[in-house]
This record gives sequence, structure tokens and C-alpha cells, in this order.
Amino acid sequence: MGNPTDPAASSSPACRAIRPEDAEALSRFFERLRAQGVEKFFHPHPFTAEEAAKRAADTGRDFYCLLTQENEIMGYGMLRGWDAGYAIPSLGIVIDPGAQGHGHGRRLMEFLHTTARQRGASHIRLKVYLENIRAMTLYRSLGYVFQSEEGGQAVGLLALTPTNAASQKESAE
Repeated sequence: MGNPTDPAASSSPACRAIRPEDAEALSRFFERLRAQGVEKFFHPHPFTAEEAAKRAADTGRDFYCLLTQENEIMGYGMLRGWDAGYAIPSLGIVIDPGAQGHGHGRRLMEFLHTTARQRGASHIRLKVYLENIRAMTLYRSLGYVFQSEEGGQAVGLLALTPTNAASQKESAE
């Protein structure tokens, strides 16, 4: 059994919707991302305190979420486009560079896929720079198909399938 005071033995990362009280912590996370140059690959909006407050207070159909561990933000994700009238949401995620390589991106993606399914989406789209090999590899492993480009980015589309439990129920009927 691991040492309970060892950071490796701490609670697992968890995904959840952003709440208004997250604005300050999200602003600090955005500052860390800016300092690490993450905007090269991920730039859905400016990484400012004002944008953090807007995302934390958002009450529209678009969905914003966090990946946290021990109250520390490690990742940020979104499903956008519903507020603008699109049937297919666009997905975006970012994981703190210091936390990459531990499956956190996959965990956040799967959480967003489940959320999109629950909200009735049949597909999800995303864009990724071709030189972002780590992200391209993850997205392909999750089933995204890339067939076009926009502004130097590959456009991926994922057809959402019912969860295994729902599929088994439908098969039995």
C-alpha cells in the first residue's frame, strides 16, 4: 500500500463542469498556459482573467469543463457551437504541459464525448494543427476521421455511438 502523504497516492484527476467560483483559479491556469506558449496550438479565445470570468459564468448551451486534481486545474475543455445554432459542437481541450503524458487528455476527451452524447449530439468536430503530433495521435486513437483542412489545421469528425449499455439494451429489445 502506498504512502498516503506521497503525492502519487493522492486522489485521481476528475472532470467536471466549470462553476462561477472557478473564475480565479481558471485565470491562474490561463496565465500558466500563456507563460508556456500554449497559444501556438490552442487559441479558442484569449487567455485572460476576463475570459476566465466569462467562461466560469457561462449559462448558455455551450459547455466548459475542467480536469482537476487536489483542487488544482490540470486541463480545460469545451464543446462550443450550440449557442451559435450549430448541431455539431466543436471540441477543444488543453492540458497543462507539465501534466501531459499521463492520460489526462484522453480522460478529458472521453468526458466531453459523454457530455455531447447526453446533450443529443450525433457528431463532434475539432481542428488540430498537423504538427501537433501528440494531439493527432490521441484524436485518431479515439476514432476521429480527418478529411479536410481549414486555415492550416486538420478538421476531424467523430461519430458518437451509444454507450455500450444503451447498445446492449437496444439489442435485447
